[in-house]
Amino acid sequence: MQLILDNPSTKSDNLPFSRNNPFQAKVLKNINLNGAGSSKETRHIELSLKGSDLSYNPGDALGIVPSNDPELVNFILEEMEWDEEAVVTVGKQGETLSLRKALTSYFEITMLSRKILQQAAVLTENSELQNLVLAENAAQLKEYCHGRDLLDMLRDFGPWKASAQDIVSLLRKMTPRLYSIASSIAANPDEVHLTIGAVRYSANGRDRKGVCSVLCAERVQEGEMLPVFIQTNKHFHLPESQDKDIIMVGPGTGIAPFRSFIQERAVNKAAGRSWLFFGDQHAAVDFLYQNEMENYQQNGVLTRVDTAFSRDTDQKVYVQHKMLEHSKELFEWIENGAYFYVCGDKERMAKDVNEALINVIEKEGAMSREDAENYLKDMQKQGRYQRDVY
Repeated sequence: MQLILDNPSTKSDNLPFSRNNPFQAKVLKNINLNGAGSSKETRHIELSLKGSDLSYNPGDALGIVPSNDPELVNFILEEMEWDEEAVVTVGKQGETLSLRKALTSYFEITMLSRKILQQAAVLTENSELQNLVLAENAAQLKEYCHGRDLLDMLRDFGPWKASAQDIVSLLRKMTPRLYSIASSIAANPDEVHLTIGAVRYSANGRDRKGVCSVLCAERVQEGEMLPVFIQTNKHFHLPESQDKDIIMVGPGTGIAPFRSFIQERAVNKAAGRSWLFFGDQHAAVDFLYQNEMENYQQNGVLTRVDTAFSRDTDQKVYVQHKMLEHSKELFEWIENGAYFYVCGDKERMAKDVNEALINVIEKEGAMSREDAENYLKDMQKQGRYQRDVY
């Protein structure tokens, strides 16, 4: 299946490739990094940037403009008994597309919002929806939206007094998905690499799939195209001086930008030391880029690697536990001017790592909690504590 949404070169021959004019990047490699028996699927994807004039720095992100799962689109068309060839108007310019094309590549159909449901309430006499959108039920409305999609709404609140045009007019335009770049362009000219965890879960009686991650895991073959653009990240980058030490905390797919950092430093033969904390579930099947990291360690590019595999021990061990275990050396590196980086889950991991870092500074620096927090704030101001969390 070809994923060419539009050929941008026909749209805007002289414009540089960007978010609004993505480059069709050829997929050179698409492999699963996890071993047999892992509960996870993490894709390593290599894309060609040949002919794009696109460049990036370690720490930047790649935007992908995805398309929706054809199976989900089919369910929506069947539920509403819509003609997939019917023409609908999309966007402010009044562009027209077939209904199938609009649902596949133009609209966001896997997320609901308060606004969508409030506007949908006038298109049905369903009392449950009329009730849900009342001001006093704001909490229930928010809860309903979480983990549900357009198909849920259409099934739950019919019968609908609405045309296909009425319904699609409620929807937001598809937003690109951003992924931390997992390569250095100095090490891989004309290429960009990604590390993408496939998101799959069950909620409200149905199996759900991440729009872009499962597109990459299931539907994009080597040799096909993905529409991409570079998103610079001014707040997450290597130190200007190659002599500075770096400490990188990146469990799971959080390792992506650090692969980029390490490749860049290997090419530049940086003098600064580097320390990686990596964690996941099982060492045997979830140690992403294990061979590469071990080679970098043997070659002295990586000074040290500490790993935490949470399901391999009776008590769950995470990256923050490894930080506390090595608190003395960690504080010595920081006192010596090391830059500290965190990438990955914002909700839990980044908070736990932040807390562990304060504890390390408090303990090893013999400081009060308040002084340790101020020490960390100073590191942030100096650009020595950087986070890429999502």
